[in-house]
Amino acid sequence: MDPQPRRCGRRRRLALAAGLLPALLLAAPGPAFAQAAARYPDKPIRLIVPFAVGGTSDVFARLVGQKLSTAFGQQVVVENRPGANGNIGTDIVAKAEPDGYTLLFAADGTMVINPSLYEKLPFNVERDLAPVSRVVLVPLIIVANPQLKASTLPELVALGKRADADLDFSSAGLGSTGHLAGELLKSRTGIRMSHVAYKGGGQAVTDVVGGQVPLLVTALATADPFIKSGKLKAIAMTSGKRAAGAPGIPTVAEGGVPGFDVSSWYGILAPARTPAPVIEKLHAELARILQADDVRRRFQELGGEPIGDTPKAFAGVIKDDLAKWARIVKDAGISVQ
Repeated sequence: MDPQPRRCGRRRRLALAAGLLPALLLAAPGPAFAQAAARYPDKPIRLIVPFAVGGTSDVFARLVGQKLSTAFGQQVVVENRPGANGNIGTDIVAKAEPDGYTLLFAADGTMVINPSLYEKLPFNVERDLAPVSRVVLVPLIIVANPQLKASTLPELVALGKRADADLDFSSAGLGSTGHLAGELLKSRTGIRMSHVAYKGGGQAVTDVVGGQVPLLVTALATADPFIKSGKLKAIAMTSGKRAAGAPGIPTVAEGGVPGFDVSSWYGILAPARTPAPVIEKLHAELARILQADDVRRRFQELGGEPIGDTPKAFAGVIKDDLAKWARIVKDAGISVQ
């Protein structure tokens, strides 16, 4: 028999096997992933906070991390990886193994504002990260040095519209939610203000208390001790409704700017392609934790409202906020080099 057909047949079989190999390799991890998800978690979890120790996101992350540790019987290690307005820590998670053992405690600024501020980011929020749940909504507040000749929003707007107006307002950083809340207030009211960016909320508060800058837009939790001590005065909440932790402070909308609603949120995300059962298990536990009375009380003491929404709902918030902040950043002409 001519050996040529045999050789051709062998080559065809080898080629077919080679063509099937990638598919088999991709399919093979399926049962392994399912088994791993069923056991999840069976080792410590890293919870990356892309900001410095002691900030608002760090405080909430450690509270949630402690509760998750207790619930799962595994240590949740909070790891601070600050830098580049949250981009460094976020990129670490975006490129991590998608197994549920490296998670991100994200801030809205990094997730939905930075994509409009930076020409190029090393990650794509919607492509590289999988939403688990928003954890907490943090209302922002406009506060002033006690010497400022305005104590309500209408008085502030009137002061800022004067021909000789020379108001500065500060925030925790260029492109932060506080910064953009101030820019939105300017566009909605015609007030004349210039932004002074700080590298974090602590120094911004110190300088407003000291009178170097008259105004600050920051998280309620950051400003509250200074308001209670009389070192700052509250002008208005930027959220759509009054904060549970400060019911006596009116909102910007109540002060004559209808529909004004800006709050910060923090949430947990995993690397994209993390198995759905792992995402579901994380979400279910977070939702249970955030409904607990002691957690709700503690969050409200810190100026936050627990959320616990679903991965799908969280993804929708991210999508909507990306579009909203893109318009505001463009209108304000803000960019980060």
